Amino acid sequence: MSSPTSHPESRLPLNVKPTHYDLTIRTNLENQTFDGFVDAHLDILQDTSELTFNSSDLTLSRPSVYSEALASSIDVDTSITFNGERGRATVKLAKILPAGSKAKFKIAYEGKLLSNMTGYYKSVWDHDGKKDYYSLTQFEATSARRAFPCWDEPLLKATFSVTMISRANTINLSNMPVESEKVYSTGTDSSDNSLASSLAALSIGEVNDQWKITRFEKSPPMSTYLVAYANGVFEYLESSYTSPLSGKTRPLPTPNFVPLTQFALDVKAKTLPLYEKIFDIEYPLPKLDTLVASDFDAGAMENWGLITGRTSAFLVDPEKTDLAGKQNVAATQSHEVAHMWFGDIVTMKWWDNLYLNEGMMGEVIIIDKIFPEWNVHSDFIGTHLNAALLLDSKLSSHPIEVDVPDAEQIDQIFDSLSYSKAGSVLRMLANYVGEEVFLKGVSIYLKEHLYGNSITNDLWSGIAKASGTDVPEMMNNWVTEVGYPVIKVIEVEGGIHVRQDRFLESGPAEEKDNQTIWAVPLSLLSAGKDGKSTIDNSLILDTREKFIPLDTTKPYKLNANTTGVYRVLYSPDITAKISAEAAKVDSIFSLNNRIGLVLDSVALAKAGFSDTSSMFTLIDGLRGEKEYLVWHSISDGFAHVTNAWWENEEILDLSSEFVRVMYRPLVKRLGFEYPAGEHPSTTKLRTEVINVSAIRGDEEVIKELQSRFNHLIETGDDSRIPPDLEAITYRIAVKHGGREQWEFVKGINEAGKTPTSRIAAIRALGHTQDLNIAKETLDYMWAKAKDQDFHYFFFGLSNNTKTKRLLRSYVFENYDKITARFAGNSLYKYLIQGSIGSFSSEKDAQDIEEFFKDKDNSKYDMVLAQSLDGIRARAKWCERSTVELKQWLENWKKRSGGA
Repeated sequence: MSSPTSHPESRLPLNVKPTHYDLTIRTNLENQTFDGFVDAHLDILQDTSELTFNSSDLTLSRPSVYSEALASSIDVDTSITFNGERGRATVKLAKILPAGSKAKFKIAYEGKLLSNMTGYYKSVWDHDGKKDYYSLTQFEATSARRAFPCWDEPLLKATFSVTMISRANTINLSNMPVESEKVYSTGTDSSDNSLASSLAALSIGEVNDQWKITRFEKSPPMSTYLVAYANGVFEYLESSYTSPLSGKTRPLPTPNFVPLTQFALDVKAKTLPLYEKIFDIEYPLPKLDTLVASDFDAGAMENWGLITGRTSAFLVDPEKTDLAGKQNVAATQSHEVAHMWFGDIVTMKWWDNLYLNEGMMGEVIIIDKIFPEWNVHSDFIGTHLNAALLLDSKLSSHPIEVDVPDAEQIDQIFDSLSYSKAGSVLRMLANYVGEEVFLKGVSIYLKEHLYGNSITNDLWSGIAKASGTDVPEMMNNWVTEVGYPVIKVIEVEGGIHVRQDRFLESGPAEEKDNQTIWAVPLSLLSAGKDGKSTIDNSLILDTREKFIPLDTTKPYKLNANTTGVYRVLYSPDITAKISAEAAKVDSIFSLNNRIGLVLDSVALAKAGFSDTSSMFTLIDGLRGEKEYLVWHSISDGFAHVTNAWWENEEILDLSSEFVRVMYRPLVKRLGFEYPAGEHPSTTKLRTEVINVSAIRGDEEVIKELQSRFNHLIETGDDSRIPPDLEAITYRIAVKHGGREQWEFVKGINEAGKTPTSRIAAIRALGHTQDLNIAKETLDYMWAKAKDQDFHYFFFGLSNNTKTKRLLRSYVFENYDKITARFAGNSLYKYLIQGSIGSFSSEKDAQDIEEFFKDKDNSKYDMVLAQSLDGIRARAKWCERSTVELKQWLENWKKRSGGA
């Protein structure tokens, strides 16, 4: 794996280290510019005659250096050398700064407030019929250098004293609380001659009462990507919490979008004291803001003391936001608060250990304590674990701890492996050692590296101290090697024989790709003579094969509660017994086990380890299932079938008929209304079965949704469309309607009451069956959509069998202008992926390869390779299973009488 020295050409020199920044920023919202100066306090680690630091898209001037050892300023070559490819600048010194000394480096900078959602940028707030601009930062991973010259690597932590200069009628925000604030007038600010002279150098001139100076308290040591500031006419809602460790009370404001921020604010106030308890470390800053932004590249960002994020990540209308939207906001807020410890107090040394920031399970553990009725531990399986297993089953996958030699690749590793697989691996470890012991180990890890940086073995060391387990021996392959195993189970005399091999979605791995032996916690669930189940968490498969004594006449299952990061393949006779047990009302297989059984059956069928008909047989046997999360896993399986056979009308028609018959009793039982006070799992099950039934062509469901939408068009009254049915109602209206419905949904996007309404409308626009209207959708997207919303348009168009080729052609024809607009954003890779990732033939794979063969794909090469792997895996599935699947579905139709 990489380290700060393993790729010296892509890292900053180690001759100096910043210890403190005095950072001044002047924001001019009217001119959409910013400027300022940096005073960087440096430790000189080696004799040096030049300073190399990071800077991109900035104009730099007036560099100066003062050496404490020489007790004088040093002449600096004012012709600064730039390396644009590396985002670096170098100034040469007339004298050598001696090792072991200290120096101060001062430099002025200026830049433009662009709308590119990176660095220090502008955002537009539409309200009361007018547009207001405000500015904010998004620095992760390497964009602090776009806002001010700095040493922009996570290992190079320093303290920050931020001063912001802005129009007097605006509000300034930064990581720390305001220390002082005053209007600046030239010639009267004798309290700070240095600042006054610097302002004069910036040509601020006669400012009178137009400008003000806001000074913020000095921060703890932190990495540059966590520095944050914002300026604008903000509104806010405020709360507070009292630390359970010290009794201190801290304010928790949420600037902007005041009416919809209460829910996220309440979640923040509840999560902070819980994190303090589980980590046994008090939140160290005096406040924690959340800034909700109208234009935001990522979902949200954990800047220390100033969380930022897009509207859909934080805004909830209690009357108009569906349950899924509320759950997303709660999980996002909790995730970002967890970062205040995991990532902010202790930060990875380099981006190859990104998962040490992103892979924590805090949002699951904590949200479960706040909303136990949401069943987030079980939900984790169908979301995070399944997403991780799907991505990691590709030959083009990468390890959790992945080599990232330069900035071009960093954005690409913010994926399901750094987040979901990392979280799943840690969840597996927590199950093995026990959650309480695991969290104690995490606390040890954090305390031993407070305000510092860490690597994987530091975390393993903390958990090992708490558990007494040789954690590195058990866990290293899970983070340093690509992939995960499939455990094959065969019954033999006296027990079972188990074998591990690497699982690939394309089929059994060749020997060259099957070299890793993982230490696999088998978590064996078995029934005793009394019929009660027990779980043995002590079994570890750390060899290729092993015999396990077991009474196989009683029900049993590996990977109890689906806590392991692997698939389990049983022989057909064992599968039949497990399926029968899972279908029982009083089954010993818990909800988590049944979710895992369904997800494994789909993945094993897709990869050719089992027949696709066996997947349908298992699902067919679960008709009596009552739990939403099992049905959600079943729906996910049907979606995989559709994604593979989307051009085979015969298979689509037969499978859709099977789905309609299976889901119809649930629709009739649950209806279309959402009574107050019902259990969340019932709410989500109703939403699930109506969604799937409508998409699969259930005429009664479609008519009901159309009726509700028509009422909205005719009266303007949306009360007949529950928030949880908003997305599917808009989608069906557009799909089965014409221009009138499309125009109306477009209007909802432009004037929707909540972020979830607008996103639902955007996705729905892509489901038109009229190619002329689809082309208008693309034109509308390019001309009117915010950059942050493009991927929602792509989601809709790529999930529409009538338009997915149109979308691909559009991207290929407009590749250069799309690249020019998005190449600097993390969304760029998702646009490429969304335009190519949904196909399922070898010809499509070849056509895509041909188009991209001469393109600079350095910003999306991972998702390109992953998309191609997925296309070819689906093509193999179709080639292998079409005849078998058609025969099973035809036989089912004869037995059941069809729809």
